[in-house]
Amino acid sequence: MTQVVLDTAGAHLDADVVVPHGAVGMVLFAHGSGSSRHSPRNRAVAEELNRHGLATVLMDLLTSAEDRADGGPRFDIGLLAERLVGAIDRMTTDPATAELPLGLFGASTGGAAALVAAATRPGAVRAVVSRGGRPDLAGPALTQVRAPTLLIVGELDPMVADLNERARRVLAAPSELRVVPGAAHLFEEPGTLEEVAVQAANWFTGTLRR
Repeated sequence: MTQVVLDTAGAHLDADVVVPHGAVGMVLFAHGSGSSRHSPRNRAVAEELNRHGLATVLMDLLTSAEDRADGGPRFDIGLLAERLVGAIDRMTTDPATAELPLGLFGASTGGAAALVAAATRPGAVRAVVSRGGRPDLAGPALTQVRAPTLLIVGELDPMVADLNERARRVLAAPSELRVVPGAAHLFEEPGTLEEVAVQAANWFTGTLRR
């Protein structure tokens, strides 16, 4: 693992980069509000992607001060997406990763940020996966996304599932909505996060290799 600092949208953000030998693609993670690159859930998914030959970039979209501040920018989708776009620009020009086709993995509000970033960089982003995300918060950007998009929701999270289905109908890109049986919003139930990780890995390897 390599630790880097990404200078993007007026902030210096820490990121952990893993590039497996013979990597076939790269996935940038956009976490949700109140989370970080140390999130056990995102790290578990990243490890599964690494096993499938995918490089991963786990980054903090907020500084420590921003994340702690009351009324801070946790739900500022525009800012989160802008910083994610900055990370895309950095990683797609870095000699170690520039040749790898790129995907985005978003969780919670990070799902919306990933879709806005995909709409902003349609030539760079080749695939998107959202776990328990809020794609509806991407707003008009949904009609501009070109990357094939997988929306994963929990069976026990009906409100978010409904919001995902409504957003999927607006998405211009090819998309699928998959429901993980027995899973609530955080996918803490036994075996549910593992199911997310496998589905995400298959989606990315299938789309990024085309």
